[in-house]
This record gives sequence, structure tokens and C-alpha cells, in this order.
Amino acid sequence: MKIVLLLIIRAYWFLIPKHKRRKCLFKVSCSNYVYKKTKSEGLIKGIKALKFRVENCNHYYNIIEVNNEKLLISTKLLIFKEKEINQTVFK
Repeated sequence: MKIVLLLIIRAYWFLIPKHKRRKCLFKVSCSNYVYKKTKSEGLIKGIKALKFRVENCNHYYNIIEVNNEKLLISTKLLIFKEKEINQTVFK
């Protein structure tokens, strides 16, 4: 089953050009993150990573600055540091 998820992600990369994909909030895109997690840690971890990204990668967030560091707060009140977030979010 792990192979099926990896093939679905690879098909997504092949079929949908990069410029037409939805922009990800995170530095490592959601599909790359899930692919790497699935490949290295297995199907269950990959599915959990996919669920986490789907729930948190949306455009409803707040950005605050604390001690000269920008933090992104998700709708589920999770905090992500600036180094984890795609820089286009802060522009």
C-alpha cells in the first residue's frame, strides 16, 4: 500500500505542472513532505503527515512577531516558526 501512495504523489507531480499547483505555506511542499515521510517511515506515518498538512495548510492563519521572529499561528492554534514557512507567506 505504501507504493500506491508514493505512485499517486508521483502521478500528481507528473500530471500537474508546478506553476498550476496550489502554493504551500511550508518551505517543503506538502506533496514532497508526505512523499519523504512515506518513503522513509511507512504508509501509516505518510497518511498521518498527509492528514496534518491538509488540516494545517490553508490560508486562514495569523502572523505575529515575537523577539524579531515571525510566527505563524494556524486555525488549530499550532505555532510554526519562520524557518518552517515559505517566505512568500510573509510578503
